[in-house]
Amino acid sequence: MVNFLLTIPVIFSLLILNNSYAGELKVKTGENKSETFNIKKAYFAGGCFWCMEESFDKVDGVIKVISGYSGGKLKNPTYQDVIYKDTGHVETVEISYDPDKISYEKLLKTFWRNIDPFDEYGQFCDKGKSYRSVIFFKNKKQEKIIRKSFHDIEKKFDAKIVTLVWKFEKFYKAEDYHQDYYQKNFLRYLTYKKACQREEILNNIWN
Repeated sequence: MVNFLLTIPVIFSLLILNNSYAGELKVKTGENKSETFNIKKAYFAGGCFWCMEESFDKVDGVIKVISGYSGGKLKNPTYQDVIYKDTGHVETVEISYDPDKISYEKLLKTFWRNIDPFDEYGQFCDKGKSYRSVIFFKNKKQEKIIRKSFHDIEKKFDAKIVTLVWKFEKFYKAEDYHQDYYQKNFLRYLTYKKACQREEILNNIWN
């Protein structure tokens, strides 16, 4: 009986220790997704980044979409800089995705289906350099995929695509109020999107 009582604290301590390690392992797995998932990033500019966020958020395999700016030389640009100054930046989305669930080709197809590739002045009701459609490539493989998609679409429509293809250099995250705008300001976003006739124009092009 005495021996049994002496072993109880030891057993209890081992149980606590085991539970503690198990808990830490779970936390570590949850906090370090980059260690457990093969996450890649892609960059597209399709006019208003609010709309592009919505389009890519719906895609299975996409982990996160962030609105921002890319393509220009000005460091740490603000929204006012990009819209009203000649910074060279365009409104861009950074897409983090799981390549085991979705390929770059499918992301590119989603991009095409959500823009007007024949509008050289911007996208829908948003006009100006910062609203031009751009595909950013990070390597030769992506560039090759992009060029092939150009060929296929131009052949299908018998028209020249004016979407730009740029080598990716740097992405700057936009202000917080732009992130998830279509969710946080749903009614205002819906009014804007409807006024631009975005869905009607896309249906006329692709359907």
